[in-house]
Amino acid sequence: MRGPARAGRARGAVASLVLIAAVAAACTRGTDVPASGAGSSSGSPSPSVTEGLAPVAFDASTLRTRWPIKHVVFLIKENRTFDHLFGTFPGANGVSFGMDHGVRRPLLRGTDQATGEDIPHCYPCALAAWDEGRMDGFNQSEAADRWAYTQLHKEQLPNYWHWASRNVLFDNVFASAQGPSFPNHLYTIAAQSGGAHDNPRRPPGLGSLTFGCDAPPEQLVEVVDSEGVVKKIPPCFDFLTEGDLLNDAEIPWAYYAAQEDQKGYIWSAYSAIRRYREHPDRWQRHMHSVDTVVQDIRAGALPPITWITPRFELSEHPEYSFCHGENWSTQVIDAIMQSPMWKNTAIFLTWDDYGGFYDHAPPPQVDDFGFGIRVPMMVLSPYSVDGKVSHELGEFSSVLRFIEDNWGLGKLTHRDRQATPMMSAFDFTQEPRPPDPQPLRTDCEGPRFPSQDPG
Repeated sequence: MRGPARAGRARGAVASLVLIAAVAAACTRGTDVPASGAGSSSGSPSPSVTEGLAPVAFDASTLRTRWPIKHVVFLIKENRTFDHLFGTFPGANGVSFGMDHGVRRPLLRGTDQATGEDIPHCYPCALAAWDEGRMDGFNQSEAADRWAYTQLHKEQLPNYWHWASRNVLFDNVFASAQGPSFPNHLYTIAAQSGGAHDNPRRPPGLGSLTFGCDAPPEQLVEVVDSEGVVKKIPPCFDFLTEGDLLNDAEIPWAYYAAQEDQKGYIWSAYSAIRRYREHPDRWQRHMHSVDTVVQDIRAGALPPITWITPRFELSEHPEYSFCHGENWSTQVIDAIMQSPMWKNTAIFLTWDDYGGFYDHAPPPQVDDFGFGIRVPMMVLSPYSVDGKVSHELGEFSSVLRFIEDNWGLGKLTHRDRQATPMMSAFDFTQEPRPPDPQPLRTDCEGPRFPSQDPG
């Protein structure tokens, strides 16, 4: 499907075009997309698959918590902004127009299918889009010209829209970091990125499905150290994570992601934490194939805290089908709602970064890393307020803060210490609300896994 036409639009100054070209060149090195030829394990230096141990059922009600929540599920999708998905949502801080280098342009109707192409969203791309708070620099490539200034409407995301209408939608949550997936996924487990602003970069022609300690030696990431010096290092870190706090408290947890030979493994954040990726027992105990998450939910095997990231093809990364991605999310959320764990669960659903799409809200700059451009967040729970748009400020560290406060854990960095725990989502005095599963969409075009057999 081709993008919306754009005609009769004023162009920026020559200097702006030069900047766009420079940013676009940088973005080709910072994409989330696996390197050419890396769509399968064939010819890729990515590691062999390590099968995780089967999750062991655990009675989460035996653990003392501050609130009635005994399970947290942190579900992280890909590359959408608030204005792109919920810019027309009633009562929310959304818009249906944007600024393109000082020129106002409408946010045209986007596609809920596949764009077939990615939009620049590297670290320098994000800074250019932000443009010191002017939020007018998103048009950085031909693909961006087609797609960045678009938005979806109610009927194009029916299940997300329904759950946002019947739970709590946050319109003031920002990605933790300016830039793409790698730093932001690290924030979802550690309230920091280890100094990384951008994705690890591969030399041309190098196939790799990983952003972690198991990356080939030529694949490096730029980090800024405590003295402000930029270095290129392997994407392998030793900083403390939420999983370590949970281990110290003897609270079970799990991380579901694509396996080592699948697209989407780049978002398996613990692959970049040395003491997990290089420790087979820890890796097998806590890391699980996302292909088994629905059956594990139905078996009652999810631990008190669970992170879930999707296969690349089901992530809503724009070159793949949004419709298929929403259906996958629906399968996961429906399984939780139809299981016994629903009665004391909070699902935090978000998108990891802006993905190149327009958003009008300038992100507060709280430190040298962010916040990044605004993303949607919703909380689904028997205790979520019915039909609320919350304006509470948040970022990915806010979910960690909720976990820490609920289970009485310590803190990791200044980010989770300063974050609010998103309590505006909940009313613990209300009668717990029944599950609200939704049907799968039947209008998705093409196969779920285009590079594989249809189905």
